Amino acid sequence: MFFVGNATTMMADNVEHVISYWVMFQKFHSPELGGFAVISHWVPFLLFSGYSGALAARLDPRRMIQLGILLFMSVSLCWGVLIATGTLQIWHAAVLLSIHGCAGVLWGPPSQLLIHDIVGKQALPSAVRLTATSRYVGMLLGPAVGNALMLLLGPSHGIFANAAIYLPMLLWLWRAPYGPRFRRGDAPRLGVGGLADAIATLRSIRGNNTILSMTMLAGAVSFFVGNAYQAQMPNFATDLGHGDAGVSYAALTAADAAGALGGAIMLEARGLLAPRVGTAFILSMLWCIALSGFALTHSYALALGLLFCAGFLELAMSAMTQALVQLNAPPQLRGHVIGVYAMAASGLRFVSGMTVGLLGGLLGVHASLSSAAGALLVVIALLFIWQRVREVREV
Repeated sequence: MFFVGNATTMMADNVEHVISYWVMFQKFHSPELGGFAVISHWVPFLLFSGYSGALAARLDPRRMIQLGILLFMSVSLCWGVLIATGTLQIWHAAVLLSIHGCAGVLWGPPSQLLIHDIVGKQALPSAVRLTATSRYVGMLLGPAVGNALMLLLGPSHGIFANAAIYLPMLLWLWRAPYGPRFRRGDAPRLGVGGLADAIATLRSIRGNNTILSMTMLAGAVSFFVGNAYQAQMPNFATDLGHGDAGVSYAALTAADAAGALGGAIMLEARGLLAPRVGTAFILSMLWCIALSGFALTHSYALALGLLFCAGFLELAMSAMTQALVQLNAPPQLRGHVIGVYAMAASGLRFVSGMTVGLLGGLLGVHASLSSAAGALLVVIALLFIWQRVREVREV
């Protein structure tokens, strides 16, 4: 049920993105607004992930996730009203995108912590990968369902209907037999703080090479590229000029998610790619190469293939880094460590809204994405060398 709930919630999240991004592009034609969509979505993760992870360790993560879902539903309903009445303005979009980001931070870290309540440590890598898979299932279905709702009901009624897709997860969490009342032992009594707490957590784990290197890797990926290119998909679809732009947009968005889903099924079925630090670095470098190729190609077929590969690599990379962090986190610091990891892996994505989105308004999204992916490749290579040197010194 957790798998199904995550999948439907992520599907609803992506349905909203598909419809709102398309409406914003058609109405405003602004790469800068697409960049702001990324910034506003991820800044709350940077500011509040530490609080969210720590609070989820002390309180009930189920209720925090439910609050986030209620905010998601409210945003979808507001989009529907503004689109239906034809009163949507840029500042409306900015406010709704910001609230959507706040909802995400109430869902992200608590859901990672809830995994520990559902499975034991031995099954954690598989559970993390399955949770990531459920989200990519939602990302794969989101474009198809979003475009179908737009075609059948129109953007406004389609996004109204989308609010109901959040209900399965909301209702299941009400009586799900997990959370603090079902945990063994007392809840951690550590304080809950913001940036100061994050710095204190980093100091406490500075001797753990695995957690430190994976957190830095996740932060670098988020800083330079993140998922900012997804908000620019309408631009890429139009520039590639393959048939109807709306259909091309849906196909490009689905290709990335399909690669992730296919990779998750293959990796989980065969038990491939055990969590290793070196493997995570190599996967991330290959991901940079795939995205650079996508940004530079003028072939629609090649663009689809490269996005499929990028989705596969991103799923494997992100699931591996998260699993390594959670496996190596001290039990008494788990909520804090997850919060800090979320700040790096999600919060720093707001910068990618500038490197890909705002810079795309000046140079074009193809040049901005290829430049960001190239710079990230260099940074990851340097981090890999640093990590290996540090590992050798410890031996």
